[in-house]
Amino acid sequence: MTREHQNDGAAAADAMVAEADTGARNPAGLQGRIIIATCIIWSIFQLYIASKLPGVLAQLTGFSDFANIVAQARFVHLAFAIVLATMAFPLLKSCPRDRIPFYDWGLLVLGVGACLYLIVFRYEIADRPGLWSPTDIAVSATGMVVLLISVYRSLGLPLVIIASTFVLFAFFGGNSEWVREITNYGGASLTKALGHYWMQTEGVFGVALGVSTTMIFLFVLFGALLDRAGGGNWFIKVAIALLGALRGGPAKASVLSSMMTGMISGSSIANTVTTGTFTIPLMKRIGFPAEKAGAVEVASSTNGQLTPPVMGAAAFLMVEYVNIPYIDVVKHAFLPAVISYIALLYIVHLESLKMGLKGLEKQGRKINVLMILILFLSGFIFLGLATFLMIGVRAALDPVMGDSIYAALAIVAALYLVLVAVAARYPDIEVDDPNAPVPQAPRLTPTLLGGAYYALPILILVWNLMVRTESLERLSPALSAFWATIFMIIIALTHRPLKAFFRKHDVLAETRKGWNDFVQGLIMGARNMIGIGVATGAAGIIVGTISLTGAHQVIGQVIEIISGGNLMVLLVLVALLSLILGMGLPTTANYIVVSSLMAPVIVTVGAQSGLVVPLIAVHMFVFYFGILADDTPPVGLAAYAAAAISRGDPIKTGVQGFGYDIRTALLPFLFIFNTDLLLIDVGPLKAVVVFFVALVAMLLFAAATQGYFIAKSRKWESALLLFIAFMLFRPDFFLDSVSEKYASATGPAAIELMGTQETGNDIRLIVSGPDFDTGDLRTTTVVVPAVAGNGETALSDQGLTVLPEGEQLLLEEPFPGTPHFEALGNEYDFYGDSPVEISLVQVENDRLPKEVFFLPAFLLMIGLMLIQRRRATQPAF
Repeated sequence: MTREHQNDGAAAADAMVAEADTGARNPAGLQGRIIIATCIIWSIFQLYIASKLPGVLAQLTGFSDFANIVAQARFVHLAFAIVLATMAFPLLKSCPRDRIPFYDWGLLVLGVGACLYLIVFRYEIADRPGLWSPTDIAVSATGMVVLLISVYRSLGLPLVIIASTFVLFAFFGGNSEWVREITNYGGASLTKALGHYWMQTEGVFGVALGVSTTMIFLFVLFGALLDRAGGGNWFIKVAIALLGALRGGPAKASVLSSMMTGMISGSSIANTVTTGTFTIPLMKRIGFPAEKAGAVEVASSTNGQLTPPVMGAAAFLMVEYVNIPYIDVVKHAFLPAVISYIALLYIVHLESLKMGLKGLEKQGRKINVLMILILFLSGFIFLGLATFLMIGVRAALDPVMGDSIYAALAIVAALYLVLVAVAARYPDIEVDDPNAPVPQAPRLTPTLLGGAYYALPILILVWNLMVRTESLERLSPALSAFWATIFMIIIALTHRPLKAFFRKHDVLAETRKGWNDFVQGLIMGARNMIGIGVATGAAGIIVGTISLTGAHQVIGQVIEIISGGNLMVLLVLVALLSLILGMGLPTTANYIVVSSLMAPVIVTVGAQSGLVVPLIAVHMFVFYFGILADDTPPVGLAAYAAAAISRGDPIKTGVQGFGYDIRTALLPFLFIFNTDLLLIDVGPLKAVVVFFVALVAMLLFAAATQGYFIAKSRKWESALLLFIAFMLFRPDFFLDSVSEKYASATGPAAIELMGTQETGNDIRLIVSGPDFDTGDLRTTTVVVPAVAGNGETALSDQGLTVLPEGEQLLLEEPFPGTPHFEALGNEYDFYGDSPVEISLVQVENDRLPKEVFFLPAFLLMIGLMLIQRRRATQPAF
């Protein structure tokens, strides 16, 4: 490929990012400056409301509106998103891109007015809740229309169609007798529905937009500043230095660099272009076909949003929807992300073996594969080890520092200066030309040390999210992102002039460059948020419809009927739904829609089939498949962006990328049935075992899908690899086949069985009774902790009252606020003709540990390795 063609491909990919993420319209002159100014003001506003300045200014001036604006921030947030969507995205492809036409200015004013109306007249609105005036309804209708137009501009038609469908359901769903029977919903008037959507925080301005306002923007801004200051390029160069000289090195470097940039990028498409512009040409130079080169980048970039500690925007919504701390989301996401990326590295290695490829030339000493694996794993656990180290240091300094922020700032500032001084001894990390005549992998030491200070903001972010001592509490994700962003701003402004000072170069010129990086970071942060801002507002329409009508019950019943109550079939349907919706929706909107509709259904069907599925596992399931939609043909935009760079076929690139991502698509099904992978109730020692076994299993699965292990695999060998992987992933499946998992009892004997368990052990209660909505008999499973020696106390501690009647254990309706009210009180008719009862009690039997099945699995693996080794024509590594 000529350099001109490659540059054309990169330009086309950049244009695709603009179309999908940042806005394809860039007018010159005053209109262009207005867009830039709006971006900067939006970013500064988000930093302002995240800081303590509003409260301080309110105290100093006595003007409470300085503080009140924080409570009204989501209205301003959506107003900014609508303004920028209107100015930066043309309404139609035929509309001008070099200027903003007059009708867009009109839409802009209407949208801003509809949002700010809720601030200006907030006291009057509060005095008449639910009694909406004609003006309220007119403003609500205007706001909804302008919002949907903004969504159409920035995200296309799919989300508009879905949101509009839900609005129509709100208006006309009550006309269906079937809907009324399921939901008791009789329809909504125009006044009631529009007020619900716009005038309160149940619809557009609900949880999703609130999370976008308080958390997501700051993380996106943090990523934009880091990338603009040079951190993204540093990630790429470190990956090339570390892995570039290995067999298929550029492809392995693509995986590693996309993982690192994906941690701070909320867009698979932007991640693909950022790293792919450099790595895809290098992959082609060493022999990768265009489609496979693009597919490696796509698979790497989409998985970046799965990687802690900073994940895709939808991860922050999990905090609200699952109601757990963000640190727990990170913990649950950690193991699958590590396994997925190591498996992708292995897939790239197998592809390189099959094609007989080599790596890049590199000066100096090369690093062997074992050391690479150690460094790769240490990259994942470095933050964890550093966190524990920092906790120890912080605890030791507690008597001196207390909760003073000034001592911590002094330590960070000193460390930053030292790292910049070290970096100044090495050449600046420039963006290399991937089409250079003889591309070489850079030396690791100067590359790593030349930008090590870029890791400090991420370290600060992890510190704030995870570190907790006696005098220091963990910060919220929003505050953690705020302080990390503030430090990133300091780096963007100062790292160039500081290096110039240490090198005795022109400090003033470098200061100007630093200021430009800072301003461009503010602009890109805001432009990257346009789609997310309007998407979370539109997704609020869907959530608002569910709260208004109970639409999830209708859709849930349809899915249950189609799946026949089979959990595996249901999971496949939900995965397909996520992939299909994800072809037209951004990850965040897709996650909101599918999790709102299907998460309760999966939990319910699982409980009916005897499997208690943790809510976080269901949300992670939806999250994974929403992200995988970015490379799913025929619409996967990340695949189109990669194909624009590689000059390959976008459909073939998407198909190949999804083939590489099968391993990631497997993980959600596995952790639904084996929650050990999410580190739920897993101790440190067991976590190490789970990691090692799951990693081996995933590598074997990858080898089976690639048809290559030690040598090219025969069909029966690939089948055996799949069987071994299944044994390692689900050893309990085989143990359950030879040994009963539970001891069961009914009636009074069940109470006695519960009393034989040690305190804290899980007791499974199979509850049966008439469904509240249909009256049909249904069963579900709930889990309660045992209280040694007293089964009735174990029940009463959970708010469950049992009335023994002969051989039956009749169950009274639990009170609201008790642990199982949602699962039982809202689902069963406790006052019908048939009673609700605990029909069966189950406790786990004392039996062999499931890990005994690892031994035959490993023996089969060793045997297969010996068989294939005789046919091997080249070293495995």
